[in-house]
Amino acid sequence: MTSASMTSKWRPTLGLIVFAVLATVIALPLVGLFFFRIYDNQLIHQTQSELIAQSSVIAAIYAKEVEARPPAGIQLGAEIAPEFRPDPSDKFAPIRPALDLAGNDLLARRPDARPPEFPPDPAYLEIGQRLLPVIVQTQRVMLSGFRILDPRGTVIAGRREVGLSLAHVGEVAAALQGRYRAVLRVRISDKPPPPIYSISRGTGLRVFSAMPVVVDNRVAGVVYTSRTPSNIFRHLYEEKGKFILAGVAVLGVTMIIGLIFSRTITRPMHELIQRIAEIKQGNRDAFRPLAHYGTREFALLSRSFLGMAESLSHRSDHISTFAAHLTHELKSPLTSIKGAAELLQDSGAASPEQLTGPERSRFLNNILSDTERIDVMVRRLRELAQAEAAQQGGSVVLESLIGDLRRRFSGLAIKVDGTLDRVIGMSAENALIVLSHLFDNAGRHNATELNIAASNDTDAVRVVVRNNGDAISEHNRDRIFDAFFTTRRDSGGTGMGLAIAQAMLRANGGSIRLLSPDAGVAFEVKFPAR
Repeated sequence: MTSASMTSKWRPTLGLIVFAVLATVIALPLVGLFFFRIYDNQLIHQTQSELIAQSSVIAAIYAKEVEARPPAGIQLGAEIAPEFRPDPSDKFAPIRPALDLAGNDLLARRPDARPPEFPPDPAYLEIGQRLLPVIVQTQRVMLSGFRILDPRGTVIAGRREVGLSLAHVGEVAAALQGRYRAVLRVRISDKPPPPIYSISRGTGLRVFSAMPVVVDNRVAGVVYTSRTPSNIFRHLYEEKGKFILAGVAVLGVTMIIGLIFSRTITRPMHELIQRIAEIKQGNRDAFRPLAHYGTREFALLSRSFLGMAESLSHRSDHISTFAAHLTHELKSPLTSIKGAAELLQDSGAASPEQLTGPERSRFLNNILSDTERIDVMVRRLRELAQAEAAQQGGSVVLESLIGDLRRRFSGLAIKVDGTLDRVIGMSAENALIVLSHLFDNAGRHNATELNIAASNDTDAVRVVVRNNGDAISEHNRDRIFDAFFTTRRDSGGTGMGLAIAQAMLRANGGSIRLLSPDAGVAFEVKFPAR
C-alpha cells in the first residue's frame, strides 16, 4: 500500500466515531425513558378516538329522539354561541383526539355527583330509558362507562348516578355550553394492579369525554363517557412479533457498532502493539504498513511511528557501521605514530643502536603525515556531522555558483549547459559544499574536464555532473556513498566527500545517485526547487 493511496482514501476521524457512539449511547436511555410515556400517549389517543366515535353515535340517536317530540313537549338547554357552531358548508367536522399525557390535561379524580337543583324532565327520563339498552349493549362490547345527561346536567340513563347532577364537573359544564371537551383524570382502582403494571402510567388514568347533543343550535343533552386506556403490556403482548423484530434490529445495530469499533480502533491498535513487540525483537520486516488503519488519525499515527522506528533503526545501523569504520580508519595512523614514537624514544636512550639522521627524519615525517591524515579525517567528520544537521531553507540561483567553482578548481575545464537560471531551495553555502565534493572527487580520479547540465524536473532542479576521470568499477559502484570508502587512500583520500554531499542533500530534501556506466562517470543531483 503506497503513501499516496493511504492519503487519498477517505477515513472517518476518531472524533467523528466517538461522537457517533456517544450520541447513540445517549439516545438509547432517552428512548427507553420515554418509550412507555409515548406509547401510553398513543393508547390514550386511541381511547379518546373510540369514545368520540361511540359518543357521536349515541348523540345522534339522542338528537333524533328529541327531534321526534313536539317542540312544546320538551325544553332545550343553552343556545350555542355562534363561534362554536359548525360551519354548515363543511361536509365533515371531525373531532380529533388531542389529550397529551405530558401536557396539562391531567386533572384530579372526578368530583362526585350531586343532587340536582330541579328534578329531571319526565320527557328526558323517557328518552333515557329508550337509550338505556343501546348504551348497555355498547358498554358490554366497548367496556366504556356511559352517562346520558339532560340539558341541566342531570343523569337520565346509565348504570350509576341516575337522577344525580354532574353539571359541576368541568368537562360536563363545557359540553352544556355546546363545546366538546375531553380530559384525563386520576383513577383510583378498586383492585391494585400487578407490580409490573406500575411502569405504565396509563393504568392509573381514565379518559373522560363529554359530547354535547345539539338540536337547532341548542344543547339537548350530553353524552358523558369514560374509559381506562388499554394496558401497555397487553398491547406489547399483542404486538410481540413487531417488538421481537425491533429487539433483533437493536441487537444487530449494537453488533454493527461493536464491529465498527473493532475495525477502526481496537484492531489497528492491537496490530500496532504487535508491531512494536516485533520491532523490539529486531524484526526488520515489522516496518511494513499496517493492514488496516481504521481512522485518519490512526493512519497518521502508525505511519509516523513506523517511519520514526525505521529511521531510528537505520540510524542505529549507520552509527554502528560508522563507528566500526572510524575505529578501523584511526587505528592504522595511530599504530604508525605509536611505532615511530617508540623507535625514536628507544634510540634516544642509552643504547648501542642509534638512529641515523635520515632515519630519524623519516620517522618524524611519518608521524607528521599520519597526524595530518587524522586531522583531515576529523575535519571531514565535522563536515559530515554539519551536513546531516544542516539547516534547511535559503535559496540561490544555480548559475551564480559556477564562477566560485571555477576559481576553486582551476585545474578542471568546466562546461555548463541547460537552464542554470533556476532558483534552488538551498543556501549558497550548502549548495557549494555539495558541488565542491563532486568536483574534488573528480579531480582526485584524474579528471580534466567536467560538464554540468541542468534541467527542470517536476518539483526539483535536476543537475547531471559528468567528468572524464577514471571509471568506477562495477564492484565499487554500490559503495561509493559509504563513509570511509575510497580507492585513493594512499593519496590522502578519506572516503567522506560523497557521503557528505549525500547527507547535505538529504537534509535539504534533495538526492544524489550514480548514473549507469553507459553514461561514463556521471552523477545525477536533484536540488529542491523554489
